[in-house]
Amino acid sequence: MSFFVAEAVAQTQSAPPLQIDLFQIVMLVGLFALMYFMLIRPQRKRQKEHQQLISALAKGDEVVLTSGMLGKVTDVGEVYITVDVGNEVKLKFQKVAVHAVLPKGTIKSI
Repeated sequence: MSFFVAEAVAQTQSAPPLQIDLFQIVMLVGLFALMYFMLIRPQRKRQKEHQQLISALAKGDEVVLTSGMLGKVTDVGEVYITVDVGNEVKLKFQKVAVHAVLPKGTIKSI
């Protein structure tokens, strides 16, 4: 049994019978299952959690954005949020830029 290369078959009058190695099929299915459980499934779970976080945003939440900026949400729209980052400086960001929601009072303690 050759793992990577099909065995050499001497030329004959008829073509050799097609052999499907059960081991190779099991390895392909196993590789697909491994890729699904190691890469695809955790990524979908993170996407779902992030979507829930974005949909639960409300005025007054303290957030960390993907850029590392901290701020307090002052307005929530369909796609954009307005974040007060200090000294009445208000910036507008897309909702997907929110990385995490912080506990209340975190910004004052920093």
